[in-house]
Amino acid sequence: MQINQLHPLFVGEIIGLDTSAPVTPETVQAVEDAMAKYAVCVVRNASLNDQDLIRFARAFGPLELPAGGGKRIAPELYDISNLDANGEIRKPVPGAPDPADFERFHTDSPFNSLPTKWSFLLAFVVPPEGGNTDYVDTRAVYEDLPQSMKDRIENLSADHDMFRALELRGVKFGDEKLRKMYPRMSHPLVRTSASGRKALYFGWHAVSITGWTEEESRPLLDELYEFATQSKYVYSHKWNPGDMVIWDNRCTMHSPTPFDRYRYKRDLRRATINEYGPEVPGIENAGTAA
Repeated sequence: MQINQLHPLFVGEIIGLDTSAPVTPETVQAVEDAMAKYAVCVVRNASLNDQDLIRFARAFGPLELPAGGGKRIAPELYDISNLDANGEIRKPVPGAPDPADFERFHTDSPFNSLPTKWSFLLAFVVPPEGGNTDYVDTRAVYEDLPQSMKDRIENLSADHDMFRALELRGVKFGDEKLRKMYPRMSHPLVRTSASGRKALYFGWHAVSITGWTEEESRPLLDELYEFATQSKYVYSHKWNPGDMVIWDNRCTMHSPTPFDRYRYKRDLRRATINEYGPEVPGIENAGTAA
C-alpha cells in the first residue's frame, strides 16, 4: 500500500489495497493509521461485490444495519442510489422530500445513541456528469476558528433532528412517522478525533444548541456552517466505478451534489460502522414508527 494526498488538508488515496482479499491485522492497522491522519481515504478499483464490502467494513467495527433492507442489494448495506428494486430509475414520489433537500453537509447517523465511526461508500454505476460527493475536514475547520469561538463552543452540545431540519427547509409532513424514526439526539459540538486533533461535530441536521431555543441557536449554527463550508476546506470527489471512499463521521462532514437523477443511473452502496456495540439497525426507533 502507498498513499497519495489528494487535498492540501486531508484525503488520502490508497494504492494497492485489495478489498477482495482477507483482511489481515496489518491491513487493519495500516487503514486505521491512514484514516487517523487523512480522515477520508479513497480506495481505487475496490471489489464490486456486496459481501466483500461487508466483510471489509466489519474488520473495523460492528455494522450499523439498515432498517428493513431492500431486495436489490445485500440487506446489510445502505442503497445510495436512484434505482428501484428492478434496477430502473425511480420516479418522483409525490409528497416525499426532494433529493435536493439532502444536498447539504452533514455527518451520518447523528440521530443514533451509538457513536458512528466510519462510512464506506462504493460506486458501482455513476452518471457521466454531476453526482460528486463533497467532504469537509472539521479538524482543520476547528483549528482555524478564532480562539474566542473555540472558547464559546468548547462545552456546548448540539441537538440533531432530521425531522425538524427538513421542516425548517420547507418540507411538509403528513404524519409523525419520520419524527419517531429519527428522534432528536444531543452530541457535543467539539470532540477529539482519532488523531488527537479536536474537531467540530455538526451539520445541517443540527437544529439548536442544547438548552437554547432555535432562535437563540440559529445565528451560531449558521456562522459555524458558513465558516466550515468555505471552498478551502472542501474536497469534491468525482466518482468512478470501483471507487470506495471511507470517511470518519466523527471529524468530517459530507454532502451529495446534484445530477440528472431522472435521466442517469447512479448506484452507490454504503456500509457504516459504529465504534463499538452490537450490530443493530441504524434507525433505532424504526419499530415504533407505525
